[in-house]
Amino acid sequence: MLLKSHRLLLLQLLIASIYVTSCFGTYYQNLDHFHRPTVLYRPPWYFRDQQNYNYYYNRRPNYAHQRSYNNEFQASDPVTRSKVVNVNDYGAKADGTDDSQAFNKAWEEACSYGGDVLMVVPQNRVYVVKPVTFSGPCRSNNLAFKIYGTIKATDNPSDYSEDRRYWLRFSNVENLRVYGGGIIDGSGKIWWQNSCKVNQELPCRDAPTAMTFSDCSNLLVYSLWFQNAQQMHLKFDKCFNVKASNLQVTAPGDSPNTDGIHVTETKNIKILNSVIRTGDDCISIVSGSKNVRAIDITCGPGHGISIGSLGAGNSAGYVSNVLVDKVRLSGTTNGLRIKTWQGGSGYAKNIIFQNVLMHNVTNPIIINQNYCDQDEPCPQQYSAVEISNVMYSNIRGSSASEDAITFNCSKSFPCQGIWLQSIALARQELNQDDDQVAKASCSNVGIISRGSVSPRCSTK
Repeated sequence: MLLKSHRLLLLQLLIASIYVTSCFGTYYQNLDHFHRPTVLYRPPWYFRDQQNYNYYYNRRPNYAHQRSYNNEFQASDPVTRSKVVNVNDYGAKADGTDDSQAFNKAWEEACSYGGDVLMVVPQNRVYVVKPVTFSGPCRSNNLAFKIYGTIKATDNPSDYSEDRRYWLRFSNVENLRVYGGGIIDGSGKIWWQNSCKVNQELPCRDAPTAMTFSDCSNLLVYSLWFQNAQQMHLKFDKCFNVKASNLQVTAPGDSPNTDGIHVTETKNIKILNSVIRTGDDCISIVSGSKNVRAIDITCGPGHGISIGSLGAGNSAGYVSNVLVDKVRLSGTTNGLRIKTWQGGSGYAKNIIFQNVLMHNVTNPIIINQNYCDQDEPCPQQYSAVEISNVMYSNIRGSSASEDAITFNCSKSFPCQGIWLQSIALARQELNQDDDQVAKASCSNVGIISRGSVSPRCSTK
């Protein structure tokens, strides 16, 4: 039997251990990924919108296979005891001929089945496929599309005459998983050669996105390799409740318009633990997107991570509640970019960029409210997409250009609430005699600085 004094001592030790655990737990949570402790200040709007983040990102999608949701990368297929639809059983040959019809028939069977169903693309085989749309709604509440092998696009542009925007498209499907470790090969070289970005004498025309998800909800896309897309690699359009993770996206650094992941009019999406090396934006987030998280991303070559462009052609654009965290950028033409056209309306607000490491990035931090992607100068206009509540925290590394920070904001609608905290960007040394230092170019912007910030803005 313990004496009263012993019980009191044990109670004191328990309280002390809880205190130490809580204190050091908080301390280690505040360690950035460069292993330096940092105290992160949060602006008032961060706490207001954190409830939205917690609501959308900590809730589970309404999957029938809830038991496998948290362990989708380790767990065995939850549908192994249910119907399996193999594309080979529907006529796919993987011999270089067109397998599109076999994929269509296999999808029709899988989508019409009322129970758990797994559609399989077998491994160690290459299936050549023309444009295919996998349409819903489907009867199954647990539909998986498992790609073990390679799906390769035909390289004849005439195959896309009906709609040049899509190659593989999933439309209006709920509770879908697309995964498997296979390869999505867009055979993009012929498209790049005929792009107006490469040959200015050619007209600018649409080119297919390799894989598009339109009007899909409760969607998981993971463990896939996208390569050499005709244009964009992966697009989420008007989707709700999406998790995309463990993706590899690759294309040559000079391939035109080959965005890695493009998010448009999509709400509640997480992009996690992915490597993206392409000729355009690694991740692009455009109008209608809300509650977006991109975490643990490796980017480069490419154009960095972009919000926008917004407001083109005097249109309205809206993006809000974006978190970009734990990102590594190397050799990109931009780092963290927000770009809007003059003459537009709407907003880009409540955006956090934090814990970012850059190497030899040309424009590490840039906001451009006067974006103009054309040869002739854009006319001066009064209206603009408003930009507010943007935080840059713990951004470190090297700039390939003199201006490591650029805020080119509108005279009519200046950028408001731009928070800079723990910024250390130095000029990338080109040679031993190069003594240039990184600078900040800032106009029409309201800046709030916390802690060490280098370079600093001298606003004008």
